[in-house]
Amino acid sequence: MIHRQHLLTRISDLDRNILTLGIYVDEAMRNAIKVLKDNDLEGAERVILEDDKINSMETSIQDDIILLIATEQPVAGDLRHIITSFKIIAQLERMGDHAVHIAKEVLKMGKTEYVKPLIDIPRMAEIGLAMLKKSLDAFAASDAQLALETAKMDDSVDNLRDQVNRELFTYMMENSSNFKQINSLMFVNRWLERFADHVTNICEWIIYDANGEHLELNL
Repeated sequence: MIHRQHLLTRISDLDRNILTLGIYVDEAMRNAIKVLKDNDLEGAERVILEDDKINSMETSIQDDIILLIATEQPVAGDLRHIITSFKIIAQLERMGDHAVHIAKEVLKMGKTEYVKPLIDIPRMAEIGLAMLKKSLDAFAASDAQLALETAKMDDSVDNLRDQVNRELFTYMMENSSNFKQINSLMFVNRWLERFADHVTNICEWIIYDANGEHLELNL
């Protein structure tokens, strides 16, 4: 019984660290979209530098997981939860990378006036961030139904991605002098779509953690 309680305490600590990592990723993407909207080159540099915090925490959590498995030898549902945790932090780290990618595109574009007001791209980010928040809630509660509902939000992101790409392609055809900027915005569009895809992957692992079922949600 004492061993079991010790294991549960360590798993609880692990969960809190994963939720903290999720908050760091949320902040990184919010900052990346803000510097994009503001065309803030100095802010973009800060987003890139702050990614070290996410990478360091991911490494620290990985080390904790390896030590936890080696010392506690968890089985059954506990082991499944720990495996899920390992998979989730990998997804979160990649999501932080996408915030960095967006910041780098801001630097590539330099000080510029956008070909059109940025409306749909920030909207994609809002949906992706809402998905992240709901997925973290689902992880904390081991709520498979909430994870499934969250994954369905990815359709809205995909629809916006297609709409933005069509609009940007039209602008490019009308004025090829804007090619560099439009190309960067297309990459931003892609990174935001991938951000939401990673949340969907997280939801798949939450469902596996909750009931042992493997579902392919990212179609």
